[in-house]
Amino acid sequence: MMAANLFQVLQTLLVLLLAPLFAGYLQNARALLQNRRPAGILQPYRDLLRLFHKESIIAEGTSWLFRATPYLLFAAMWLAAGIVPILATALPLAPAADVIALVGLFALARVFQVLAAMDTGTAFGTLGARREMLVAAMAEPALLAALFTASLLSHSTSLSSIVDHLESLRFALHPSMVFAAAAFFMVLLAENARIPVDNPATHLELTMIHEAMILEYSGRHLALVEWAAQIKLLLYVGIGIALFLPWGIAPAGDPAALPAACLWLALKLLAAGAVLAVIETLLAKLRLFRAPEFMATAFLLGVIGLLSYFMLGA
Repeated sequence: MMAANLFQVLQTLLVLLLAPLFAGYLQNARALLQNRRPAGILQPYRDLLRLFHKESIIAEGTSWLFRATPYLLFAAMWLAAGIVPILATALPLAPAADVIALVGLFALARVFQVLAAMDTGTAFGTLGARREMLVAAMAEPALLAALFTASLLSHSTSLSSIVDHLESLRFALHPSMVFAAAAFFMVLLAENARIPVDNPATHLELTMIHEAMILEYSGRHLALVEWAAQIKLLLYVGIGIALFLPWGIAPAGDPAALPAACLWLALKLLAAGAVLAVIETLLAKLRLFRAPEFMATAFLLGVIGLLSYFMLGA
């Protein structure tokens, strides 16, 4: 029990500290691929530190919702970090939520962020909120379809049980999981405001979605929102690793497996960041009204994964 609690605390702290580093690695890899000089892999840490030292300016006329949302976003992502089996399975917080509740936790954070953006009463906030819900309307069903495919294979909706079952299969290839992986990857891009759905590096009115919702935040509030977004990206990558590349994740009661688990995690994150950087370099951002088509394709792939499981038994 002591080892499981140690794994839980270690994983939670690791996600908090590693999220800005992964974001910095992704930014640097993208800059190098685009023949630009990178700002440095530690730049997100410097940005967060600078924002935490600045005063938070509250827009006039906003309610408590606007001020509370950054803390709610950060708390929701921190809670999710204790549920997703990134380093180890069977953690003490794992039974608190299955894949359905985890999707609900992400949805709860999104609802508060959208309401806070609309609470400012500005045109950009409302614009970003409406675009966010337009994308989320198809992203959540596609995400659930991908997760249900893995749940059907393991006969459980618990992420820890899914990881344990899939890891025992080793290199078995399931057609249903191939479709689920494609659907999940498309959802990852959309949910984390990545190209081709959104471009987090711009503030153009015709393109921005996530950035439009946080334009009124500053100081520590903006730091918490940005940190929560970085944690969310790392969690989505962690969920993808747990579902489709679960090898190397340690059992909660085996401290001897921790060094190998950390090494496997580092290698997988390096590979995931490189893939994301290549995609964001090669692809162009879609027009806004093409984004629902992109998410409809993800949902279709998720449904095909479910149907292939029922039809082929795999």
